[in-house]
Amino acid sequence: MNDDALTRIAEALERVSPPAADTPDFASAAAYLWHVSPDRLQPVPDVKRVALDLLVGIERARDVLLANTEQFAEGFAANNALLWGARGMGKSSLVKAIHAHVSDHADLKLIELQREDLPSVGRLLGLLRDAPDQRFVLFCDDLSFSHDDEHYKSLKAVLDGGIEGRPENVILYATSNRRHLMPRDMIENERGSAINPSEAVEEKVSLSDRFGLWLGFHPCDQDQFLAMIRGYCDAHGVKIDDDTLRAEAIEWQQTRGSRSGRVAWQYFTDLAGRKGIAL
Repeated sequence: MNDDALTRIAEALERVSPPAADTPDFASAAAYLWHVSPDRLQPVPDVKRVALDLLVGIERARDVLLANTEQFAEGFAANNALLWGARGMGKSSLVKAIHAHVSDHADLKLIELQREDLPSVGRLLGLLRDAPDQRFVLFCDDLSFSHDDEHYKSLKAVLDGGIEGRPENVILYATSNRRHLMPRDMIENERGSAINPSEAVEEKVSLSDRFGLWLGFHPCDQDQFLAMIRGYCDAHGVKIDDDTLRAEAIEWQQTRGSRSGRVAWQYFTDLAGRKGIAL
């Protein structure tokens, strides 16, 4: 066998079983993105986020998650958290805002993990276990699973940890529009067509039970919607009287057919642009 053939075999084996990632310099950034092929943690020097005090209408979820994160950052017991509910109501914004707030006075790192990369989570946990002096929040945004999706099994490595256990310096925060991480019609379909309905969806539905904290997010009312926009205006120095803001904001949300924190920010972005203000 010639040298070229041996080289190709070696490269193929490396793609199948890539070498372990080097432990990064965690002093270089407060947040990271996890990538695979090859495994690596990419520093994110400037995280796109909203200030914690600008998140209106989710005070209970904010207070609970903040207390949990503070406990974890200080080295005490804390729970994995599932933030579920209405779209555009600040689930992922809350995670990033709380991380920014806590990391101002504690050495806490945020690592974003894509759902598609869940099968690699064991390798990521091994990498983080090798940095016991650091505290990490794994963040999986917009988490959900379809009927034939096996990625949920990999998530159990973070929630349960197997015989090795989840590293004490790692916690998981996930967001989802679904309380049980899978569509309700899929749950009902499997229950109705299975020989043993109680076991048909137990493995998938029980996944959400493994989160110690369930924080629900619900559609905002009109007063909360207007308060969100007024908060953005005050924070960024955009001048507009209350009557004009109310009329324009209500018209904006009516054309969108929904009312949420995301829609409030979209209206404010348009308003700031018309006022000649860069965000």
